[in-house]
Amino acid sequence: MAGRKRVASRNHATNATASASGSSRQTRSSARRSDVPDIYRQMLVEADVQPDAPLPERPLKRRRAGQRNEEPIKTPDSPEVTTKTEDIDDEEDAQFEDVPLPAATVQTIYRDSDEEEDDDDIQFEDIDFSSLPANLDKAEDASKDIVLDFSTQTATSSQKTADRRKPISRAEKYRRIEIHKMHLLCLLAHVARRNQWCNDAAVQDTLRALLTKKMVKYLNPGTQLTQFGRTQSLKDGLEQLGTMYKTKFQITEQGLRRALWAENEEHLKGYKLPDDIESSREKPDFRKAAKSLSGSRDVGAQLYCALLRSAGVEARLVCSLQPLAFTSGGPTLGKPPKQEGKLSIAARYAQMQQDAAKINSTESSGEAADPIRRRLGHPNAMAFQVPTMHPPSSSREAPSVPKRIRESRYPIYWVEILDEAHQKWQPVDPLVTDSFWKPQKMEPPASDRENCMTYVVAFEADGTAKDVTRRYAKAYNAKTRKMRIESAEATGERWWRKVLRAFSRGFTSDLDQIENNELTATELREPMPRNIADFKDHPIYALERHFRRNEVLTPGASASGTIGAGSNGPLEKIYRRKDVQIARSREKWYRMGREVLPNEVPVKFLPKRAKQKADSLDDEEEDDPSGTVGTPIYTFNQTVEFKHPPVINGKVPKNKFGNLDIYVPSMVPEGGAYVADELGARAAFILGVDYAPALTGFQFKGRQGTAVLYGVVVAAEHEEAVRTVITGLKDREADIEKELRTREALKTWKLFLRGLRVRQRIWEGVDSEEETNHQDAARFDDDGNEVAQQHDMEDAAQQSDDSGEAGGFMIDDDYAGGFMLD
Repeated sequence: MAGRKRVASRNHATNATASASGSSRQTRSSARRSDVPDIYRQMLVEADVQPDAPLPERPLKRRRAGQRNEEPIKTPDSPEVTTKTEDIDDEEDAQFEDVPLPAATVQTIYRDSDEEEDDDDIQFEDIDFSSLPANLDKAEDASKDIVLDFSTQTATSSQKTADRRKPISRAEKYRRIEIHKMHLLCLLAHVARRNQWCNDAAVQDTLRALLTKKMVKYLNPGTQLTQFGRTQSLKDGLEQLGTMYKTKFQITEQGLRRALWAENEEHLKGYKLPDDIESSREKPDFRKAAKSLSGSRDVGAQLYCALLRSAGVEARLVCSLQPLAFTSGGPTLGKPPKQEGKLSIAARYAQMQQDAAKINSTESSGEAADPIRRRLGHPNAMAFQVPTMHPPSSSREAPSVPKRIRESRYPIYWVEILDEAHQKWQPVDPLVTDSFWKPQKMEPPASDRENCMTYVVAFEADGTAKDVTRRYAKAYNAKTRKMRIESAEATGERWWRKVLRAFSRGFTSDLDQIENNELTATELREPMPRNIADFKDHPIYALERHFRRNEVLTPGASASGTIGAGSNGPLEKIYRRKDVQIARSREKWYRMGREVLPNEVPVKFLPKRAKQKADSLDDEEEDDPSGTVGTPIYTFNQTVEFKHPPVINGKVPKNKFGNLDIYVPSMVPEGGAYVADELGARAAFILGVDYAPALTGFQFKGRQGTAVLYGVVVAAEHEEAVRTVITGLKDREADIEKELRTREALKTWKLFLRGLRVRQRIWEGVDSEEETNHQDAARFDDDGNEVAQQHDMEDAAQQSDDSGEAGGFMIDDDYAGGFMLD
């Protein structure tokens, strides 16, 4: 009731002083705040909340997705393909010594950026790895330091946007591709070296002691057994050997892991390798690991391969290479850990014990009491004595717990065994997955930060290598192939085959042919993707939404299936990749040596930019009867091979620029011949035959391209004569160059001999010993710097030239020092 009376009196006083509408609103807000009783106001003060603070304003409405305040960006339209001529002087175009050539024109072209751009310049990924480090390794985080954080965390949309990976540019992509290739070569060399170590006789002799006669008998079944019996004997031997090996080998170090990109160069400055990194870097270290049976699990797999080879089993060393990726969106290296403020579990435990000992000593002295026990509320809580905990000392230490190595749950190295009964290679992994004959257990998930299966290479005992990725990848075409070099560039597959050719035996055996058929069948049995994103760049299937600007369907193509984006999304048809054709504009087909047939209907119109200039439209768009704005494109079936007019009576056809377009060999006119040489125009001009400079392409600098003229087109009957003149011109240039070199050499020798004569004249009649002492004394000045007497020699040389003498003897006119005088 007392609270209500105070509220009434306050309201009465407020109403008496209010005189405006603004005052009345303040009164109502004051009355609304005064309704809070005093006890609650005190609680709000204790909670650090101001009871008289103004109410927060109503938050603004969130802008819908796609709304923007600024106006849409309008980009200027790119000009169409136009040509222009410029007059160039004879001296600037080409300079010849004897025969001046007629002036030539320079053809310039402007590239249309819409038509030339590639849609795959920017790489996007479908997996967001930004949240993986916090959710992936919950089991591993249990062994780390426990940190309690009571601060509230709010996930806003701006934070999510900041965590997204930005797409990489074309230059960055090319740089990453080159680094990816170099890293692949280094990893292959590393695995090839470890494979050689597995054949080391000392290592195999050390490991052979682990085998029993029973194991060797099982691992090498006799030919008298049936096909099933031989395979079962091999499995029994591997099971016994694997049980023994995994109990004796101790994993004490960290092996190979996935290579990651750093977001910033600053993150690499403080980066250092872990303390438990693999130490077997040379062959002596590998031999020590074979004796101690300890090391990383990679070394364990390599020693297991050496153990099987020592038993007479044909075994391969298989490695899942971990190169740096060339795409964006994957996990990154992250910031280096901060050393300050971090304590290990043992140090934290010791510190807690020291704090407890201080609290007990404080309570016994009566200086202060534990505020936590004071707030318990029990009357006898203060009488409870906390037992004293002594910190660990050097005399009584806790038992050492082996440090847990944080690695992927999937192997990097394993072994393949040849099942001779079925002529098939089978995987074996006793340390990580403890499995054999199960290739599906080797591939890690896409969320694994420590392991990514992109290249799996198997090395045999003779050093040959084979790519066996298709045996272990469940979705090779849909997912794995996108991370390999084959999908990065057009020549990637050829480059990878060339690399593996260095590790081939030079011929294909029957076993290799069987394995190739098996891998091909495994790839063909891969099911159709279930995710829409996996259809992008798929080598077998394609969706219409993933078509590039210049890709269209073949007329009459039938769908192979349908797929929907979610449960409520519309169904989309799935087509075969072979039913997708590439369409090009008239200009592009012309540069490929083909022309569009007349009256052909374009299969598609490439849209232009939003803003276009009226004078930038090319002839194709101006002649378009439909008035559609865009570049028409046509398929291969709508074109024929382009042919220039034939050469008649030695006259070569030319365009309005005085040259002839020769982009491909098929564009050479009938009855003509193409002479690909820089001196072709000069030779044809000397002979006086008709010719046309060959335009072989355009050299672009930005969007402006200048025509490249290389070689000439002449009549076929004049080809041999032109080539003969070119050979004579090259011989003449070689003779002139040789003559210039000879003159320069003679000039040098003349100067050298003149110096020798000057020296002989200066020291004539002087003993050799005195000459040597004088030279040593005159070589250096008072400060110790070396000086020369060049001016004395020059004066003496001038005198010798004037007198015709050198060194006290007359110069023979017919013979002087082995050279004829000028």
